[in-house]
Amino acid sequence: MDDFVRDTLAQAGLSDWIKVFKDEGIDTETFYMLQDANIEKLIPKMGPNLKFKKLLRRLKAEQTQNESPNHFPTHGHQKGEEATDMTEVLPSTSGTEQGKRKSGQQLDSKGQPAAKRKCETNSSTEREAKILSEVRNIMEDITAKLQDDSDLNKFLKEKIENLETEKRELVGVFGKTGAGKTSLINAVLEEENLLPCGRVKACTSVMIKVEANRHNKKYEAEIEFISPEDWEDELGSLLCIIEKRDKKIQDNDDYDTREEYRDALDKLSALYGEEWRGKSCKQLMDRKCFNILEILYSTPKTLVFDSADDLSADMVKYTRVPTKEKACEEIKQWYWPLVKCVTIRVPDNPFLQHVTLVDLPGNGDRNKSRDTMWKGIVADCSTVWVVGEINRIGTEKELWDILDEIESLIGNGGECQRIHIIGTKSDDSGKKLNGDEARTSILETNSNVKEYVREEINQLTKIKKHFSDECFQVFTVSATEFFMTEVLTLEETEIPKLQEVLQNLNDCHSETLNYVSGAHGILSLVHGASKRKEVRITS
Repeated sequence: MDDFVRDTLAQAGLSDWIKVFKDEGIDTETFYMLQDANIEKLIPKMGPNLKFKKLLRRLKAEQTQNESPNHFPTHGHQKGEEATDMTEVLPSTSGTEQGKRKSGQQLDSKGQPAAKRKCETNSSTEREAKILSEVRNIMEDITAKLQDDSDLNKFLKEKIENLETEKRELVGVFGKTGAGKTSLINAVLEEENLLPCGRVKACTSVMIKVEANRHNKKYEAEIEFISPEDWEDELGSLLCIIEKRDKKIQDNDDYDTREEYRDALDKLSALYGEEWRGKSCKQLMDRKCFNILEILYSTPKTLVFDSADDLSADMVKYTRVPTKEKACEEIKQWYWPLVKCVTIRVPDNPFLQHVTLVDLPGNGDRNKSRDTMWKGIVADCSTVWVVGEINRIGTEKELWDILDEIESLIGNGGECQRIHIIGTKSDDSGKKLNGDEARTSILETNSNVKEYVREEINQLTKIKKHFSDECFQVFTVSATEFFMTEVLTLEETEIPKLQEVLQNLNDCHSETLNYVSGAHGILSLVHGASKRKEVRITS
């Protein structure tokens, strides 16, 4: 199999069939010779089969029009010439931030903000695949020429290796505990029982990523734990919080102090039961006394199940805080205070093809490793969903504090292009009514909330320095009605609108553009360093 066949299948969302094509020896020449009978044997599954036939018809039509790609020299470069050759293959990456950066942003010929990734519906998949193959060859040439072990050469080699890691569209989902984030994600992905919710309350510190499982048809969760050093540092902070508050008069505590205290109690009780009381940080870090700490010295743990329900049930102890519910009593040990991140992989989900949803705590974390990861992911989010209950979204200070907290990360050099304010549980306003009265009440409340939130957004002068009006959208959703449709239609739940957001991100994703743009940055660095004689490229 050659790069063209592999990349064409991958870009068309047919990665599962790459091995089949490889086993059958399908290369570029035989790819165009495939007939319906051959395709039936290669791809017996109807959905992918129809998608591939449509793709092949389009490619053959384009081939008939003799649309050939530019020629890109990949061998025999002279020192410092790589950036010049690369210019011929690069799609334009100027003006890459849509509706953003009022000051100094790139503009098109009409003076409007240039789009970040234009979805070229008439672009040639064959052309993109061949461009990708050519640029990969250039990167291989560059790697071979970076002979010495200087720090810069090591850095460049690592950057080139990282180009093969697919850049996914990150959608950050922010909101306080109980805002309905979990139910929202389950509804948008049409997986009602994927993320645990309901019987246990959400943990305030664990970050959860949800992405596609491209390797098999299983539901998986990879659980990454914090380091022993990080836990020891956090443990000291937790004990200090409890000691300070115990010395104060509780009635004089403000809300934040009480929440911090409860969080500290929850974490210590989850891991140590009541045995933590009266013990020092050093004693609580003794692995001989507390076997649970062994998990801090282990590799990430992977859970694998056939169904979302089974994965969710087993994942509870890593992501949720126990309550007095009977279901919680069956779980003997809870691990969530030691968890840094959980990555969930879902099979056969069209909304996750090139998108990763990230359920994030409202702001940073006192644990250094979690806080570093939080800041990094927030800065990389192309879309931000700020979530709050619809009956509180206008007055809840924390929701607007979240926007203020993340503004510096998404506004100054971040990837963010869209900020969506989402009011959840929109069906609440119609619960005491019946039939048409309930529906009318819900829709009227939705309309009023949207108007109010838009007015509030207009007052956010700080964040609006970085984002123009079209970057902001307001949604009022009901996950409950989406699955039950007792009062509202599917469209009125507004979950399909958010699904459309994800689908658009998938459709506009270009593996070629992301790879080539990254390669262009590397070659620019090489070219500049060569002129300054900071990097030596052998001939």
